[in-house]
Amino acid sequence: MTAAEKIPATIITGFLGAGKTTLVRHILENAGGRRIAIIVNEFGSVGIDGDTLRECGIENCGDGDIVELANGCICCTVAEDFLPTMEALLERDNPPEHILIETSGLALPKPLIKAFDWPAVRSRVTIDGVVSVVDGPAAAGGQFADDPEAVAAQRAADPSLDHDNPLAEVFEDQLNAADMVIVNKRDLINEDVFIRLKGEIEEQIPRAVKIVAARNGKVDISVLLGMNATAEDDIAARPSHHDAMDGEHEHDDFESFVVDVPEIESAEEFVARLQAVTEDHKVLRIKGFAAVRGKPMRLAVQGVGGRFNYNFDRTWRPNEARAGQMVVIGETGLDEKALTDAITGLTTAATPR
Repeated sequence: MTAAEKIPATIITGFLGAGKTTLVRHILENAGGRRIAIIVNEFGSVGIDGDTLRECGIENCGDGDIVELANGCICCTVAEDFLPTMEALLERDNPPEHILIETSGLALPKPLIKAFDWPAVRSRVTIDGVVSVVDGPAAAGGQFADDPEAVAAQRAADPSLDHDNPLAEVFEDQLNAADMVIVNKRDLINEDVFIRLKGEIEEQIPRAVKIVAARNGKVDISVLLGMNATAEDDIAARPSHHDAMDGEHEHDDFESFVVDVPEIESAEEFVARLQAVTEDHKVLRIKGFAAVRGKPMRLAVQGVGGRFNYNFDRTWRPNEARAGQMVVIGETGLDEKALTDAITGLTTAATPR
């Protein structure tokens, strides 16, 4: 089959909280009737992002069109999880017309790109494009820059940063693999900052890529889909910090766990509690659902760093337990008991480590 005859797939990568799921939902809402299947890779055992998409109420987007891979980072479980999932999608009586793959925030794209050389996949699917979603305000603040001077300044300001920064390598690998970089949350940075950040991204990537700005992941579908990048044939042009290890890498610097949350009294107080948790611990991301006493709808919470968004996303179903779950993702060494107590309200604030 030629590339034009194959099913196009778009890989959506990006760091924690950059807005990948929001972008996927935007694509689904504007798919124009196309049959789209989504593979969502969660870091942790609870499929929060998949549940968010599944409950979005978008026409022609049912349970069977969303596949969650929750057994670890997709780049480490290609053979065990990703390839069988792709083969199952392709064997459907009515296969998808486009496949979206949302990686976890910690995933390196290159091993996933290489997986498209698997004969059963390569013969029927092509990578239409790799999209890297960047959290504009975070990146503009230098959180993922690998500039030695910037790192030295950060180390001087915060002793906890006095070590190699694997987050920067993950961030750079995601940029280097991209055919398009979306600087999301553009409304939170001014024009001068955006121009500077755009220039820094262009300097980082060793080839020309599209860099577009977005608010809430809203990018024209005609720009997102139809890039025809055939990335599987262009692997050498996408360098990685981990090329010497044949795509293998470690996630020992990160860990995650799930906290069961009983009914809460107030959404505002609960989110304030979560913000205190992120300030006192090395927490990168908190996301999940909660039940607010007396409220008929479920509270959805997404937090990265000290920034939190929350809204009531749907009505609790009949006979559904009104209990929540929050996924906590952070650097290795999190005090799970202290965090669990703080999130569930057994303590009023997390104990700093």
